[in-house]
Amino acid sequence: MKKLALSDEILLKIDKPARYLGNEINAVLKDPEKVNVRFCMCFPDVYEIGMSHLGIQLLYDMFNQREDVWCERVYSPWVDLDQILRERNIPLFALESQDPVREFDFLGITLQYEMCYTNILQILDLSGIPLSAADRTWADPIVIGGGPCATNPEPLAEFFDLFYIGEGETSYFALLDAYKEVRQEGGSRQEFLERAAQIPGIYVPSFYEITCHEDGTIASMEPVNSHAPRKVEKQVVTDLTHTYYPKKPLVPFIKVTQDRVVLEIQRGCIRGCRFCQAGMLYRPTRERSLEMLEQAALDMLESTGHEEISLSSLSSSDYSQLPELVTFLIDTFGNRGVNISLPSLRIDAFSLDVMSKVQDIRKSSLTFAPEAGSQRLRDVINKGLTEEVILEGAGQAFEGGWNKVKLYFMLGLPTETEEDQKSIAWLAERIARRYYEIPKDQRNGKCQITVSTSFFVPKPFTPFQWARMCTREEFLEKAHTVNTEIKAQLNRKSIKYNWHEADVTVLEGIFARGDRKVSKALRLAYEKGCLFDSWSEHFHNELWLEAFDEAGIDTSFYTTRQRKTDEIFPWDFIDVGVTKRFLLREWERAHEESVTPNCLMQCQGCGAGRYHTGVCPGASASGTAQEKAPEGGTLVSSETAQERKKGENQA
Repeated sequence: MKKLALSDEILLKIDKPARYLGNEINAVLKDPEKVNVRFCMCFPDVYEIGMSHLGIQLLYDMFNQREDVWCERVYSPWVDLDQILRERNIPLFALESQDPVREFDFLGITLQYEMCYTNILQILDLSGIPLSAADRTWADPIVIGGGPCATNPEPLAEFFDLFYIGEGETSYFALLDAYKEVRQEGGSRQEFLERAAQIPGIYVPSFYEITCHEDGTIASMEPVNSHAPRKVEKQVVTDLTHTYYPKKPLVPFIKVTQDRVVLEIQRGCIRGCRFCQAGMLYRPTRERSLEMLEQAALDMLESTGHEEISLSSLSSSDYSQLPELVTFLIDTFGNRGVNISLPSLRIDAFSLDVMSKVQDIRKSSLTFAPEAGSQRLRDVINKGLTEEVILEGAGQAFEGGWNKVKLYFMLGLPTETEEDQKSIAWLAERIARRYYEIPKDQRNGKCQITVSTSFFVPKPFTPFQWARMCTREEFLEKAHTVNTEIKAQLNRKSIKYNWHEADVTVLEGIFARGDRKVSKALRLAYEKGCLFDSWSEHFHNELWLEAFDEAGIDTSFYTTRQRKTDEIFPWDFIDVGVTKRFLLREWERAHEESVTPNCLMQCQGCGAGRYHTGVCPGASASGTAQEKAPEGGTLVSSETAQERKKGENQA
């Protein structure tokens, strides 16, 4: 029996001690004396968030299939335990063995969102690992970061030995093998980093030198080690059917954010929304086979005892065998008390019919994501749907029995006008009016429409990466405009309005678009006490402002400054498949208010086709469409409110 790192006396003092005990169902225990590599996988947020992340579940299972590797986990300790660990000088420990994190060979940190960056420093600090990679020796783990935020790793470059660019199923084993070889040969840490730099998808930030112009923009980024490539190429799994997928996912002892089996049906998206980073990063679209998904569903539900299964995808309706998969799930699990969650479905008769079979309509709500209120702005962002489609879809949902609708929009999009902002309220009013067109005796109670707006951040590797970002004051003014207009609508009692925190959005933009210089402010903010910044009750904007001021950083350089089309971005050394030429073309088409057809309608030559045997799905070798895309445009979802971003303000 393993020895717990925390005493009973400590466990009784903290909230939810089960976060730190390990021993969950399907957790992997090994003899540390019989493995060559110990890898600690970290999600830098609270346990309930990290345990809901499919990526860690997948890599945890994949690593532990190797007899010579033991992969364990660590999450950010909540503020109560954080204080105790510091006061009593207890090192941060992994859940499975309860061994100190510093004793591991690797610490792999998932970079899922920018607002967890101070938690990364917390993990290093509590583990006794030097914050700066330059100060580490073989007595410390190799610290490696991966995930969507690794596509602009520069704000974190000082704190990481390595970054993994792309999908983890491809190059990780080569990295572990290289580590084993260097350690067996008695090589130095530097020799390992040089060997790692030659593995596709591995970025060693210490091997690159950045020079800047007088105005602060980047003049060049050059490798200063002969083993480092000039471009780091994103790694992509070309065959999702015959790759790793967990048969026995970890099952927590406490309720987590997504307490269910997650079935990833495909990666990528054909839609080409110009604001969407995921839609560009995960190109091309790749599907898992129906047979593989059916078996995975059976295996995971049997091994976990979960009572819900969720289909994961950026756009589930685009999965070619969705009707067959849903039919299988309903026929196989419908009578076993297993709920089926279907997020990211497009509005059509099939989707609504299926959702009516798997949901309690009187309790559930549908999520529509028009993103912009006006047709003009939806064309700018290439959303690819009309108001007619939105209203028709809402009408079908209302007639099917739903009366609760969530509408998601963004404020601060490029070219946005005051009329575009007010159009959010006008569209919500027209949707509410559509509900009251149904005869009263056929309605399912009162209509409830929740309008939520997030503030737009121009993310790397999107056509909008050249756009300026709004100031905090501009964001709040836009939200006020929407709120005022909603209150003026005829059906205002049926419409509730929420908006995201402007301060948090500005900080997200700084780190999403930042370079190495902002790491100084990140360290200062952490030293001032910033932690769990994605949790509104722990976000302290005044401390961040102090940190940026002391670091001598003008935050507007990273946010409100308009980028020139020939500017070198901090992330330009990464090749994600989608070319900068394609993104620039889409940036120009946005200003022309021109809609680009989706990938099934017409291949746009974005560059990602090279990962898919030379051409993208739906396009022939000559780049012409083979079939027409399905009708519909907006999204419907069955996800719950707690799964949306935290920290929204309610009018």
